[in-house]
Amino acid sequence: MSDAAKPRLLRALAGETLDRPPVWFMRQAGRSLPEYRELRTKAPDFIAFCHNPQMAAEATLQPMRRFPLDAAIVFADILLLPKALGQKVWFEAGEGPRLGELPALSVMEAEIEASTGRLSEIGETLTRVRAELEPERALIGFAGAPWTVATYMIEGRGSDRSGARTYAYQNPEALDHLLDILVESTARYLVMQAKAGAQALKLFESWAEGLAEDVFERIVIRPHIAIIEKVRAAGVDTPFIGFPRGAGALVDNYAAAVPVQAVALDTQASAVQGQRIQASGKAIQGALDNLLLRAGGSAMDARIDALIEQWGKGPYIFNLGHGVLPDTPIEHIERAVRRVTGT
Repeated sequence: MSDAAKPRLLRALAGETLDRPPVWFMRQAGRSLPEYRELRTKAPDFIAFCHNPQMAAEATLQPMRRFPLDAAIVFADILLLPKALGQKVWFEAGEGPRLGELPALSVMEAEIEASTGRLSEIGETLTRVRAELEPERALIGFAGAPWTVATYMIEGRGSDRSGARTYAYQNPEALDHLLDILVESTARYLVMQAKAGAQALKLFESWAEGLAEDVFERIVIRPHIAIIEKVRAAGVDTPFIGFPRGAGALVDNYAAAVPVQAVALDTQASAVQGQRIQASGKAIQGALDNLLLRAGGSAMDARIDALIEQWGKGPYIFNLGHGVLPDTPIEHIERAVRRVTGT
């Protein structure tokens, strides 16, 4: 494939500075679209929806039909992996995820190999989407990063992560063992996704905030390095995007240590911080406030222009600092995407 025919996202991940940045949005597949909400009613529950390749592929493609986005991200959830490892996982309507008691680590360790097979439907979803998606639009696979997934597994629900952080201090060996299990199972899962059609892989470290530098090194940086090394050892050269959300100044440590091709930045990232990462040879992604996308208007336009001005002279992927909120007006999404693409 010539460079000109290569998807714009993959060119940015290869370090190219383009005439305009590729654009896609986290959580673009789903909650804000009426066609998604209608589709969702046809599944008995959220997990069944994620494991239905026909429905998940449709959810992945819906925003690609509405907006001139440069990449699709597979419709799935980061908590499918703990379920595949034997922990009970379900979603309460209006309240979010719930997880049962953390299984014995030895039991989960014995389930690592089987866990990938239990996620085979996500691979089928990727294959279906890649077959239908235009060749110039990239397809992204993803997984929750080990620390973020571990916080849910330990606490049993979304929270302020104080329980998981306390567990990390009080039970360092047990936490390291759990992270090792998640590193191995996540690497296998991502290898499967790449072989199924994912052209880029993203690690979502959604809960990287509030960690001391030494703890961040131990439970964020080291597991991310280990996952990528395992994926590369399996012969997969698919580019990685790492997203240590909320890490603040420690994003610089992350960018210097983890062999990702791009670092996703959240809303608080400064212009200088992003430029510093670009100067190191890596692409950056982000960082429009999802609340500003919901608000829309001239303030949104001005911020989009400012982000492109400050980071557009290096390899840059336009995105949000977090995911699309469910009540975001569709016309705001369309306006933002078209302002980036110039269409």
